[in-house]
Parts: sequence; structure tokens; C-alpha cells
Amino acid sequence: MSTFGTVRSLDGTRIAYERFGSGPAVVLVCGAMDDGTENAPLGLELASRFTVYNYARRGRGDSGDVAPYAVRREIEDLAAVIDEAGGSPHVFGACSGGALALEAAAAGVAMNRLVVYDLPYDMGADAEVQHGQYIQRVRALLDEGRRSEAFELSMRAWGSPEESVRRARKHPKWSHLISLAHTLPYDAACMGTTNQPPAERFSRIRVPTLVLNGSASQDHPTMSELRPNFFGEAADAVVACVPSAQRGVVAEGPHVIDAERLKGPVGDFLLDESPARTTM
Repeated sequence: MSTFGTVRSLDGTRIAYERFGSGPAVVLVCGAMDDGTENAPLGLELASRFTVYNYARRGRGDSGDVAPYAVRREIEDLAAVIDEAGGSPHVFGACSGGALALEAAAAGVAMNRLVVYDLPYDMGADAEVQHGQYIQRVRALLDEGRRSEAFELSMRAWGSPEESVRRARKHPKWSHLISLAHTLPYDAACMGTTNQPPAERFSRIRVPTLVLNGSASQDHPTMSELRPNFFGEAADAVVACVPSAQRGVVAEGPHVIDAERLKGPVGDFLLDESPARTTM
């Protein structure tokens, strides 16, 4: 049985969450073009061991929004949910939501343990230039009300070939995704100005952290044009700058959350039963 609630962030923005399960608290942080829906199946799997707080980030779902956007406001949103969850819960972050969770940990937001999955940092030599150009182009499209084109641009930036973009337009979830297009710059901002891990900031993290990527994350056609081992390189770079971080690979894990494959490594690490170091 689940209950729904809201908290107020520091700037007054209402942040909506769903709570279910029993046990130690864990907060789920969603990634780009998601309102918590993709994390929900993992939350249900964890609910036998944890009290799960699955929240919609600002501008998504039933959560509010206040302009201008700033990453620090999203950190304050997460801090407000963490307070609601008892003050120092565990945290799980997927994709850009994992980057946000790491930024919150670096800023000193209280959390017990942290797991991040498939961080989308780009370790290529031209990452900063490409990231800056992407942000400019997606903002321009959104300013002109061209939401579909903004999302199509994002798909291409995430490694989608043109055929995948064409198929996506016909997908039943297309209209829902387009309704979230205004949050694309939010996720880009969470990746920083360079789209690479900020080593100095992340060196401040003292939260026990597990950095995961899925071995099958790039097998899906929508990510087929990403550089080989894109998510693995990003995970390695984060582990290199977060003190005492542990590294794991989820065997056959896709980019979109696979609750069955993730529930074991995530739950075990959070409860410190069998911390993962290599492959699960």
C-alpha cells in the first residue's frame, strides 16, 4: 500500500512523492525525461526491505517549479525529501539523477549510503564543447516552443540513430515525453559545464557510494551510436574522484531501470550485506 505526499523545498516549490514499503528509508532520484515512473518498479522490488520515497523532480509530474532554474534548487528539493524520510536515508539515483545525487552528497546533504546507476558523463576529449552547443540549441528550441524538436535533438545527443528517432515519434509515450521536454536543460545543468565529473567537488563526498553501470546499457538501438563503454568510462571516472567509492557492473543490465537485475546489488549495498566491487 502506498501513500502520496508533498514537501516544500526551500524556495517554496511543492515536491510530490510516493511512499511505500517498510524498513530503512531510501529516496529514489529519477533521470532525464522521467517523473519517477522508471524508478517505480525498482522501488516496488525494494519495498520488502525499505521504506521507499519515489519523488518527482521539479517541473515533473505533480511537483511544482519556480524560475529561474538552478541546480542548487534541485539539491534543496532532494534535501527536503530526505528530511521527510527521516533526515539521513539511503539514496539511489539513475542517469542524470545520479549526478544530481552526487552533487547533493558533495554539498553536504545528509544521506546514509548512495548508489548511482549509468551516469551519463562524457569522457570524450570534446565533451565540454559538445555539451555547451547542446545546451544552447535545446534552450533555443524550447524558447521557440519547438518541444518535439528539442527532444529529438536530445535523443541524437544520447546516441540515437535517425531510425530510432522516427520510431519514437510513433510511440504511445511520445506525448508524455514531450510534456517533460522543458526539463531537458535541468538535466544538462546537473551534468555541469563540462559534462564530466567535477573531481574537486566530488572529492568532498564522504557518503559510502556504489557506482554501477549496466553491461547491456548500449545494446538498445536508441543508444547504439554512443562511444563504446560510454557508461563504464563515466563510472570509472567518478570512482576515481569519490573517496572510497565502490565500483560495480550489473550483468546484462540495460540503461532503462531493470528492477529484477538491480534490486539485489542496490539492496545489498544499502544494507551492507554484500557490498559489490566488480560484477553482479
